[in-house]
Amino acid sequence: MAIEKQNPMEPLEVPVEIQEALEVELPEEMNIQGQMTNAFEVGQDGNLVPLFEEEEVIVTEHQVNLAEVLDSSSLNTLASELLDAFEQDKDSRKDWLDVFTKGLDLLGIKTEEREEPFPGATGVNHPLLAEAVTQFQAQAYKELLPAGGPIKTRVMGNESPETMDQSQRVKEFMNYQITEVMKEYDPEMDSLLFYLPLAGSAFKKVYYDNLLGRATSRLVKAEDLVVAYETTDLETSPRFTHVMSMTGNDLKKLQMNGTYRDISIGESGIDLEYNEAKEKIDELQGISPPIADYEEYSVIELHVNLELPDIDDYGFAVPYVVTILEDRNEILSIRRNWEQGDELFNKKEYFVHYKFLPGLGFYGFGLIHMIGGLTKSATSVLRQLIDAGTLSNLPAGFKARGMRVQGEDEPLRPGEFRDVDVPGGTIRDALMPLPYKEPSNVLAQLLGVIIESGRRFASIADMQVGDIGSQQLPVGTTVAMLERGTKVMSAIHKRLHFAQKKEFRLLASIFSKSLPPVYPYDVPGASREIKATDFDDRVDIIPVSDPNIFSMAQRVMLAQQELQMAQAAPQIHDLREAYKRMYEALEVKNIDAILPPAAQIPPRDPVSEQQAAMTGQPIKAFEFQNHDAYISAHSSFLQNPMMAQNQQAQLAISANIQEHQAMLYKQQIEQVLGQQLPELGAEIPPQVMNELALLAAQATQVVTGQAQAMAQAQANAQIDPIVQLKEQEIAQKAQSDALRSQVDLAKIESNEAIAEMKIAQDREEAIMKEKDNIRKSYTELLKDVRTSDTQNRGV
Repeated sequence: MAIEKQNPMEPLEVPVEIQEALEVELPEEMNIQGQMTNAFEVGQDGNLVPLFEEEEVIVTEHQVNLAEVLDSSSLNTLASELLDAFEQDKDSRKDWLDVFTKGLDLLGIKTEEREEPFPGATGVNHPLLAEAVTQFQAQAYKELLPAGGPIKTRVMGNESPETMDQSQRVKEFMNYQITEVMKEYDPEMDSLLFYLPLAGSAFKKVYYDNLLGRATSRLVKAEDLVVAYETTDLETSPRFTHVMSMTGNDLKKLQMNGTYRDISIGESGIDLEYNEAKEKIDELQGISPPIADYEEYSVIELHVNLELPDIDDYGFAVPYVVTILEDRNEILSIRRNWEQGDELFNKKEYFVHYKFLPGLGFYGFGLIHMIGGLTKSATSVLRQLIDAGTLSNLPAGFKARGMRVQGEDEPLRPGEFRDVDVPGGTIRDALMPLPYKEPSNVLAQLLGVIIESGRRFASIADMQVGDIGSQQLPVGTTVAMLERGTKVMSAIHKRLHFAQKKEFRLLASIFSKSLPPVYPYDVPGASREIKATDFDDRVDIIPVSDPNIFSMAQRVMLAQQELQMAQAAPQIHDLREAYKRMYEALEVKNIDAILPPAAQIPPRDPVSEQQAAMTGQPIKAFEFQNHDAYISAHSSFLQNPMMAQNQQAQLAISANIQEHQAMLYKQQIEQVLGQQLPELGAEIPPQVMNELALLAAQATQVVTGQAQAMAQAQANAQIDPIVQLKEQEIAQKAQSDALRSQVDLAKIESNEAIAEMKIAQDREEAIMKEKDNIRKSYTELLKDVRTSDTQNRGV
């Protein structure tokens, strides 16, 4: 902190003779425009001109406590103005606080002792409001604070191994902080979720605690946060005040570490009368502050826009945080509430507003406002029914004067008869009971209508989840029925999700500023570390809860519908993933133990693959395998008669042949191009993709031409016309020989027959020799084609 002063100009000394000539009486001090001076100079016209001292220009560091550099007069004036504004803000919300305070009685925590309509009348309260609050708290607590931690992260922009690791580090560290280090987070959030449905608004204050030396998130009740009348949200509010109770010891600690100005705090003089809600809460709990030795101090923290021309002369109001010890009207600290270098002077945020239902103004509506009237009516009707039953069971009435009953002040015991003195007549004539009626059926029905209306509004009516799941309804019908019964709760849960996301981001901002460059920490069974730079814009912090699903019953029903749809069409669904989601919805632990991951398919030789296919095991082709050999082996195996009845194996082997053919085709293209092609499914830039398309067009023509030549050669070998002609001649000759043998059986032994047989034998030998020559020609042709193919592959 530096204070710069500019020295005033040295006054000119006026000669004595000139002063006497002027004959002007000068006062010792002259007040010009509120400034005092006793220095003058002679102007050009010969008149005296007063000299004024330059005002002090106070230059301070950005985070300094400005209350340390301002004079006491300025501090007192500022404190009075702010306290007056605070009182006006309290008066503007007096009716809201009164409604909330009276609504707390509807919880029925404290039994009322009633003397009307008769002593001992019931003081019971109907638990409609308490039931709604308790069920909401139990449901929301489980969703917003799961056992594994309430935070998850996601990568903003393109994912990479670096950003994925960074996201995982941020997630693990923040969950570790909330579940292990910030011991107050869980109970504070638990209390908020009970308080929120009552008041309609609750707040979380996220800040760095100088006493704890770490980040913290504290519950601030709505009655302890006083806002200006025109406030619609905290971000744009011109002024709001956080009312705190602080022990004298904590106050002195904050003074010692420089957070607050070192002043005498004196004795505690805290005044709780301003907060009727706190008095009512103490009354419901059955506690009260002690009269003596009460060391709680009232400290108010105002987030306000101010003009401090002595320090920050911007010409307009900028945000500050001013802390005042209300007991003594003394300012403890004044701090700038914007980031250093921010030319827009945006207010730094510390508070998160949780709303139950959006109200008509700044504060939200709670169940006290929405079903408080129904709860009050239900309580009134319930009391009437109970009192009517009491009067009906224990009737009262009139008795004749002079009638005496022995021990009339003591109740009759079962089986007891007492003496009665009746002056003439009968006992019946001496007694007249009042005509009390039994509890009214109309009132009982009316009570049921009131309760049902309140429960339906608060969404606490029992959902028949089992009935919905057992009817096998269509998915659309199930979702519609589920949504119809949970509209209100679903909207509330989305508001909580939004507020919690903002709270986690404020926590992440504090971690980024307060952590060292590398912060190591230990978790059960491992060591971890986090970097301050991990908390940047590349990682977004969000709650682990789903804003669209707020209960386990809803999650299970949706997972069940997913599973049913997957089972109906398994060919287009991943059944394992569907079952996994079902187990996750049921919160089953160690899912991999009952649902092991899909096994990796090992590479096998052709025979092993054929055996695996016959036994229903999956098979897979790999790049390094000899695809020609596998295709030939599997094609021959498909002709085996034992495969005729095994359709599943045929499909598996046929699919495997196609895999090998696809990989073989890729290898052939790569051989023609002389370079490796990208992996199937890999992302390729458009320019590279177009270049590959041009090259592939040429390579495909070469590979296709080779395949066509091979197929043509094989076809020619199979349907050679010379071979067909010779075969026809052999067939014809065989038929002729058969006929001749039948007609001329007698000539077989003659020489002529022998000669003809020799000629036929020679002819058959010539035909066989011709076949051998054709077979050799085909073999040479096939060899030439393969040689040409081998040379092309080597190019």
